[in-house]
Amino acid sequence: MRQSSVRGERGRRATVPEPRERGEDDSPPKREGPASHGAGRRSGRQGKRKRSRGVRILRWTALTLAVLVLGAAGAGYFYYQHLNGNLKKEELDLGDSKIGKPEPNADGQTPLNILLIGSDGRNTAENVKLGGAKQDAERKPLGDVQMLVHVSADRSNMSVVSIPRDTRVTIPRCTDPHDGTVYPKTEGAINQSLQHGGPGCTVATWKELTGVYIDHFMMIDFSGVVSMADAIGGVPVCVDNNIYSHDSRGHGSGLKLTKGTHNVKGVQALQWLRTRYGFEDNTDIGRAKAQHMYMTSMIRQLKSGTKLSDPGKLMDLAEAATDALTVDHGLGTVKKLYDLGNDLKRVPTKRTTMITMPWEYGGGGGYVLPKPGEAEQTFSLLRNDISLDGKDKKKPDATPAPTVPKEQLPVVVQNGTASTVLGPVSGRAGVITSELARLGYAKATANTALISQADTTVLYPDEPRQGDALAVAKALKLPKSAVKSSTSVREITLVVGNDWREGTAYPKAAADDGGKAPKSADALNGEEKGCMKVNPGYTF
Repeated sequence: MRQSSVRGERGRRATVPEPRERGEDDSPPKREGPASHGAGRRSGRQGKRKRSRGVRILRWTALTLAVLVLGAAGAGYFYYQHLNGNLKKEELDLGDSKIGKPEPNADGQTPLNILLIGSDGRNTAENVKLGGAKQDAERKPLGDVQMLVHVSADRSNMSVVSIPRDTRVTIPRCTDPHDGTVYPKTEGAINQSLQHGGPGCTVATWKELTGVYIDHFMMIDFSGVVSMADAIGGVPVCVDNNIYSHDSRGHGSGLKLTKGTHNVKGVQALQWLRTRYGFEDNTDIGRAKAQHMYMTSMIRQLKSGTKLSDPGKLMDLAEAATDALTVDHGLGTVKKLYDLGNDLKRVPTKRTTMITMPWEYGGGGGYVLPKPGEAEQTFSLLRNDISLDGKDKKKPDATPAPTVPKEQLPVVVQNGTASTVLGPVSGRAGVITSELARLGYAKATANTALISQADTTVLYPDEPRQGDALAVAKALKLPKSAVKSSTSVREITLVVGNDWREGTAYPKAAADDGGKAPKSADALNGEEKGCMKVNPGYTF
């Protein structure tokens, strides 16, 4: 059998068998004749089934990275464990966030949130060549592409939210795990958070901005995008006019395409993902939309089963792909990436929605800001595991009756305002406990422990007490969506969130239990095909 050499763990060269071509066999040739003829057919069928199963596994392993890494795909990870050594690993969260993991639903399922980071680091000669700006070779990288992937608890839908790189945010206090440097809390563009100790500070920034718990992150650089784009043989994209992203001042990615649909890969795929000057209004908003179009097209491409029939070629490309990938320790093996792929493949393409956070200009210096009301509405949908496409199945509007008179019902009240950005509001549990007592809940007690939670919630431990929890919410004029089941509480528990930091009257109007992304989010469905609008100043 032919052998090929690939890099093993710790940089050693490991020799592994090349995948067999159709018809290759290590066994001795069998004598033709009636006795062996049927066995040959059975062996052929078994081999065909094995090859088919292998291609399916490779296809979904590639889809894992393709969906999650800004136009990146790899394959063969499950079979080639030596690639574990290529994966770079960093701490998940460098901040002091007290945001907890979401409670499982009634079926024991929890949503999955993964932060995708595209680094502009020029830390290698290849990245300098691809990214230009040689004067930036020594600076710390910026996280110029940031997307949060939310996979629903039941894996029925997936939402992807981009945040423009120049969004002004509070970057929380972060500690660099490598040298112990403490970066104080500061204001700045969200892409600068990567310079405050690494991707774990970007995760901490997102958690404080959105109130969404983040399970994992994946980060990739320029060369990784190129390698992974090559792995799937290109992705179809479309422009509504000729485009050349280049001008006399040096602005532009260099992307040059004629009007219509093109299959982009390699450097051209990177150019598409980086193009700002040439799409729509020459801002990061147009770039995010182009990235969404690329990703949805790639998902359709991979789910169609094309481009992934050559495991040998993909194995070599996977080597380069893992070299460029940085993940948190919870995703630090290719087996875990494969398992993640199994989760993602359950999501129908038609239930995939990609948006850009609702935003507005403000703050001076070219910054954008989260749009009041609509950005928070979007984050609230993610926190409450409500799909951005508005197509969740409506639950029956049943209101079980309380089982215990309110004066005899134990209610635990907890202060959930321990935001590391806003700071905790002391005494909130006591204030709301007194309000409950005034409303007749004489057995309400305050829990002095501090946690951080964006939304005020009423938790109940089992189905019989759902009616009691709903009665508490109604008394405080909370929306029904605030009432949730939880296996971690023993009594009805009210967590006073960061949305209720003062007073005894809940400030938010009762919310609908459904919802969808605001129109300003410019949602793109996974099955939607379209063409990027070319800026007239960058056509030819």
